[in-house]
Amino acid sequence: MPSDLPIPGQRWVSDTEPELGLGIILKAEYGRVEVFFPAAMEQRQYALKSAPLRRVRFHEGDRIKTSEGQQLLVTTIEERSGMLVYLAEGQEVTEAQLSDTISFSKPEDRLLAGQVDENATFDLRGEALQRRCRHRQSAVRGFVGGRVDLITHQMSIAGEVASRLVPRVLLADEVGLGKTIEAGLILHRLHLTGRAQRILVLVPESLVHQWFVEMLRRFNLLFSLFDEERCVSIEQNDPTANPFLDSQLIICSTAFLSGNAQRAQQVLAAGWDLLVVDEAHHLEWSHEAVSPQYALVESLAKQTKGLLLLTATPQQLGPEGHFARLRLLDPDRYDNLERFMEEAEHYEQVAKAIDRLIDGKPLTKSDRTVFGQKSSRIRQRCDELAAGDEKARAALISDLLDEFGTGRVMFRNTRAALSGFPERQAKLVSLDAGKTGAELEAKIKWLVALLKEFAEEKVLLICRTRELVEEISERLQRELNVAVALFHEELTLLQRDRNAAFFSEEEGARILICSEIGSEGRNFQFAHHLVLFDLPEDPELLEQRIGRLDRIGQTATIQIHVPYLRGTASEVLARWYHEGLNAFEKNPHGASEIVRALEKDLAALRQKFSAAKLEKLITKSRDLSGKVAKKLEHGHDRLLELNSCKVGVAEELTRQIRALDTDEKFEHFVIGLLDHFGVQVEDHGVRSYILRPGHLITDAFPTVPEEGMTVTFDRTRALSREDLGFVSGDHPLVRASLDLLLGSERGNTAFGMWKGGGSEGMLLEIYTVVECIAPAALHADRFLPATPIRVVVDHALADHTDDEAVASAKLEKGDIFRLLDRGAVKKKLLPAMLEKAQAMAAERAQRLIEAANTAMTLQLRNEIERLEDLRQINDHVRPEEIEAIRQQQTDLQAAIAAAQPRLDAVRLIFRVPGVA
Repeated sequence: MPSDLPIPGQRWVSDTEPELGLGIILKAEYGRVEVFFPAAMEQRQYALKSAPLRRVRFHEGDRIKTSEGQQLLVTTIEERSGMLVYLAEGQEVTEAQLSDTISFSKPEDRLLAGQVDENATFDLRGEALQRRCRHRQSAVRGFVGGRVDLITHQMSIAGEVASRLVPRVLLADEVGLGKTIEAGLILHRLHLTGRAQRILVLVPESLVHQWFVEMLRRFNLLFSLFDEERCVSIEQNDPTANPFLDSQLIICSTAFLSGNAQRAQQVLAAGWDLLVVDEAHHLEWSHEAVSPQYALVESLAKQTKGLLLLTATPQQLGPEGHFARLRLLDPDRYDNLERFMEEAEHYEQVAKAIDRLIDGKPLTKSDRTVFGQKSSRIRQRCDELAAGDEKARAALISDLLDEFGTGRVMFRNTRAALSGFPERQAKLVSLDAGKTGAELEAKIKWLVALLKEFAEEKVLLICRTRELVEEISERLQRELNVAVALFHEELTLLQRDRNAAFFSEEEGARILICSEIGSEGRNFQFAHHLVLFDLPEDPELLEQRIGRLDRIGQTATIQIHVPYLRGTASEVLARWYHEGLNAFEKNPHGASEIVRALEKDLAALRQKFSAAKLEKLITKSRDLSGKVAKKLEHGHDRLLELNSCKVGVAEELTRQIRALDTDEKFEHFVIGLLDHFGVQVEDHGVRSYILRPGHLITDAFPTVPEEGMTVTFDRTRALSREDLGFVSGDHPLVRASLDLLLGSERGNTAFGMWKGGGSEGMLLEIYTVVECIAPAALHADRFLPATPIRVVVDHALADHTDDEAVASAKLEKGDIFRLLDRGAVKKKLLPAMLEKAQAMAAERAQRLIEAANTAMTLQLRNEIERLEDLRQINDHVRPEEIEAIRQQQTDLQAAIAAAQPRLDAVRLIFRVPGVA
């Protein structure tokens, strides 16, 4: 930070983010400075001592641009009360009147003054410009940096949802398929591309720490955990502050906010770009009553553009509960429960038509009539397919899913549609309570025998209540010397985390005894034995329990142990689940519908046991289960399967990520970049390194721990070694290093001697950067990122840009002043060469701008037309979504048209004849 302190109203520029344009100082006090960048509609706050800011100060002879677009030549500069006033062509221009889109880098001034850097630094800067441009435009930016396996169904959903300007969707994969990872991939991309700066994640209290760890470990996203203690602490420093404005990324429990009116109002007032709600089936709603949690989320959802709801059991509360979640996503579309249920009746017809197309057959005449009369796009695709255009087949399938299927708001993958999952083996154990009739004692006796039988195995036990957890633990340890860990709602989050960690350690607890909260969110796939000490009444909740072990990453057959007492309600539930629904070994589809049909019979049997009636119930359940499963397989579930996992999309994203993962040139570039800043880099195995602070050349470099940090560029190794950081273009260290280099003057000038390069002469190599200054939410980078243009001219103003000899020339150090001391070189030749090179760059920039505008217009126009057609027959598409894209197109057109090339780096090469 320069010695002259900022004053409100002055114009400053960010060295690390020059693309933001000119900033206006809002305030500078208490060791902090606040700056508003009008061109990008962004506000930043910096620590005064380390702010990467530079005062905008033009000089005589410079050209300035006013906010009205005038280009004027500065003749005199005055300073009045700390504010600069420029006298230019007879006008007075205050710094407040300068154009917001001016950006700064003056390498030509440094070159003419003889201030040059090493050629290696110039080359590093050139490569940094190219790599940052490619990464910002990449379709996998935000995906490549996730420390995750590249699993097809997850990549498909992440790619589809994150491609939307304003995603509002329900992620409803079955338990264990990785909804948290899908949400992480989506929010990571939205955050890095600027579409979601402020993110609020609401989860059950038991999952707060797990989400924090997952976001940090997998995506390098440091969320803040908010509770009452944190809020009070912030307010003690500033009683008028809204605590939720203190951080951009926040995780807190839904119960904390819904149970505190003051905090709920504050979180609503804070404003968010994206709201994520995990275990969304806890949000209870009906026409008669709305739970506090539902009311809170509904209020937040109404004023937040992006919304992700996560639940493995979307129909746990029946059709009404499922409808309640969908109306959070789009209350205009989902405003009528009866109409919602009627639509589901037509899904089987759509699914059959799509399956015919997948099998290579045409649509039937009936299909063409039913679908074609409602959609011009469908008619067009049918005509193209009938004319022999097989490319129309895939488009027709996509349009049918889009326009007549399950819509664009829900994604659900099932194990049945995927592969690679372990088997589940049910082991029902019939117990006799004996003379005492004590069910608990009988089950404890059996549990002791089980633990003795599997002496080295980890066992997860789940039961309903905290009281039962503690009683089982106490009785068990009376009978057996075994390490036990407990997990229930009365423990603090820290205690739960420690107990879960103790269970995961090889020498840790043999058995983890959980209350019902242990069936949500936690992953214990390292264990292979699950004891269901009692059974929940809801099959969806049963599946959540089993899902703690049955998930991606499980390596063995899961043994599900179910003890029950003969002739009691526990036998009814155990045998009904196993023999009637096959719920222990498979996920029963349509379980909620089956329960509603049989709940009276089931309740009567649990109240008064009858072996004969139980057999009848099992037979009836088996028949009904088959019918419901068949209906779903050919209707709703089939459409969700087709819509949720688009293999082609996922494979293309995976291909791009793999290409980046295996790019050894990127690895060498990053090592060179870190070395440039003085980071000490030591080899640590294949594609792995230890980074230490070394002798850093700037205090602004991101923190590297004194003890060092170990990183790898290998995804497979990063997945197996959590102690290694995973480095990609998304990693904060890489992004910060690039910004630090390109926001500084390092490498923006150089001078080299080229011996043996032909006849004596000069070459001027420049990099200009085409900058599109726009609000981050527009994500203009996908069409026109800060794009470098390299141009080379000689002293005769001939173009050498594509000359391979120049590009591969070995340059040596030299004395630039031997050239600059020649008056003609400094006053005539160099200015003429610079003018010619910049003119050539400007022509290429204009072509880039036109191409970017064409690509943007084509992409957004196609999307608008698709959504308008889709809306005519399927109102899953909100009018606001279409209008948002229209406005986006208008704003992007203006931003791209205003893009300008900025001279970023200049190198003068003196060619010397002779042998190299």
